[in-house]
Amino acid sequence: MGLSPTDSADVFVVRRSAPLRGVITVPGAKNSVLKLMAASILAPGETVLSNVPAIADVPVMADILQGLGAEVTLDLDAGLCTIRFDDEPDWHAPADAVTRIRASISCLGPLVGRLRRCRIALPGGDNIGKRGIEMHLAGLEAMGASVIEHADGIEVRAEDLHGAQITLDFPSVGATENLVMAASVADGRTIIDNAAREPEIQDLCAFLVEMGARIEGIGDPRLEIEGVPELTAVSWRTCPDRIEAGTWAVAAALTHGDLLLEHVRPADLTMPLMKLRAAGAVVEEGADSLRIKAGDLEAVNFVTLPYPGFPTDMQPQFMVLLSQAQGTSMCTENVFESRFSFVEQFRKMGADIDIDGHHALIRGVAPLHGAVLDGLDVRAGAAGVLAGLVADGETIVRDVHHVDRGYGDFVPRLRSIGADVERVPASEVDLPAPDA
Repeated sequence: MGLSPTDSADVFVVRRSAPLRGVITVPGAKNSVLKLMAASILAPGETVLSNVPAIADVPVMADILQGLGAEVTLDLDAGLCTIRFDDEPDWHAPADAVTRIRASISCLGPLVGRLRRCRIALPGGDNIGKRGIEMHLAGLEAMGASVIEHADGIEVRAEDLHGAQITLDFPSVGATENLVMAASVADGRTIIDNAAREPEIQDLCAFLVEMGARIEGIGDPRLEIEGVPELTAVSWRTCPDRIEAGTWAVAAALTHGDLLLEHVRPADLTMPLMKLRAAGAVVEEGADSLRIKAGDLEAVNFVTLPYPGFPTDMQPQFMVLLSQAQGTSMCTENVFESRFSFVEQFRKMGADIDIDGHHALIRGVAPLHGAVLDGLDVRAGAAGVLAGLVADGETIVRDVHHVDRGYGDFVPRLRSIGADVERVPASEVDLPAPDA
């Protein structure tokens, strides 16, 4: 299907660039489309998704659905994905594909909902901290499911899947998604308190309602779902990727550029835009667009929190920005305990950052120089590229398969707005050992 997140031996070579200027069209959200694809399991017939991003995780999710018995057609150039379940899905998700992406766990709720049974391996994805599925399983158990642990994963059975009162310990995105999908076809009424509220959750809930689900409180921390006997396959347009939009916004401010971002929902980025303005960037909001222009960068503090707080997926990019701001900034990470893993890579370039528990002090302006960086996850890899745009010399970012998972056509789009960056085989670059 055209993309693979695991076999790339390429690197990004980045050099100091002129201010980035031009227009970027923001695609559909990675953190929504994969869940919409999983939700197609709930309905027989043909589901058609548009505004599908050309990222590497999409073909992997397609592989999972095909392993469950779906016919999947991808046209990533056109942003289309068609999923057809003519027969009842298999209840055993294919382990080889499941272990490649974190979002594979989103098949758990739909399979338990439709088939009352699922066996799935523990998912893969970024190494950014503990992201267990205890809340997913506890919620399903409250709805009548039993969980059997296997050496290679878990099996969940729920012959009597019924509504329940569920309070999440933390507003977990994944748990909210799985429980909403299962509850949509359970018997009776389910209430989820302390539910996640991210725009991607709202997109999934609205999609389920279009399929015939009965969900109240979309966008609130309390969701009420009245189960229905069955859902109907529909067509749906994926919501814009707010994290990608935020990444481009940081790139504009960081390089003293001027970027127009199209197909954006500014309301989804309220907190990041507030912090960008506080840091000195000029932000102009349109109905479905953002224009980000350079300003004199100043220190600002920010705290990552579940939505509507500052997104943890924007933390590495924003730390790069603040390294080039006058004064000392503080970042407090409250979501993933390993998100600061990127900092050690960034220090190789001359960044002045100290870590104290879940706080980071960023001192600017720090002159940056080129270095060889490991792209530890999707956002760290992208942040490394942004840092290279304002560093003296040449920056090489390895493990670019992570970036492929979240940013489609990243290098061509960067080059279209003036970035000096290229993607080359690692064999063409003189690289130290991975841990050097």
